[in-house]
Amino acid sequence: MFRIGCHLSASKGFLAMGTEAVRIGANTFQFFTRNPRGGSAKDIDENDVAAFLTLAKAHDISSIVAHAPYTLNACAVDASIRRFAFETMKDDLRRMEYVPGNYYNFHPGSHVQQGVEKGIDLIVEMLNRVLTPGQSTTVLLETMAGKGSEVGRSFEELRTIIDRVELNSRLGVCLDTCHIFDGGYDIIHHLDNVVSEFDQIIGLERLHAIHLNDSLNMLNSHKDRHAKIGEGNIGLEAIVRVINHPALRHLPFNLETPNEIDGYAAEIKLLKSLYKN
Repeated sequence: MFRIGCHLSASKGFLAMGTEAVRIGANTFQFFTRNPRGGSAKDIDENDVAAFLTLAKAHDISSIVAHAPYTLNACAVDASIRRFAFETMKDDLRRMEYVPGNYYNFHPGSHVQQGVEKGIDLIVEMLNRVLTPGQSTTVLLETMAGKGSEVGRSFEELRTIIDRVELNSRLGVCLDTCHIFDGGYDIIHHLDNVVSEFDQIIGLERLHAIHLNDSLNMLNSHKDRHAKIGEGNIGLEAIVRVINHPALRHLPFNLETPNEIDGYAAEIKLLKSLYKN
């Protein structure tokens, strides 16, 4: 089954997101757990969650992805920022248990002149504190474009984090097509090689979700600017090969393209028409 969705606003709760997903033809979706540029989080309404779970079962909505706020930086120089990252993720994972068995995605962070090794040390330290044996949510490290001092610009950096996390059975990866293209992985001409490299370094069993985005920039630009599907430098043909790749086609795909909701609906319709059942 082709599982395709987009980023939806969580401001009105789970049921509203599920209803919106059904309206635009989506069977999965992604949402911010709280204000993406701040720390506030909407209170969980258990009645809303129960209504959403009923709707999700009826319409086969699954594999939803919560996205941590952009302000979460587990490897910041400032200890108060690292403390915010820990407390936010801890609270988010507690809240995700209301919709068990799904995913929580986060940007590994920016080491801010401390160096990649120190950045990885701090990310691992936080994950070892926050992950618990009983959680049902899988935490996903997102592949990054390598802008500035971002950690996660290569498959090797993500593998190093995974190897050092004690409860890494609760850890996986979300692959962003714009990010890896901007990071130097040529998914236009060498998709099979990129998938094989991911498998050799990280393991495809760790890949749980894909952010499906075109890119405004060129290969290896390290810029991270998303484009609408077919309107960037990756192009529609390459995106179609991604969604139909035998090692990827079963994964949930979420659009993060610069769109309003009707634009997402159009992209979902287009991609559904190009997915080979």
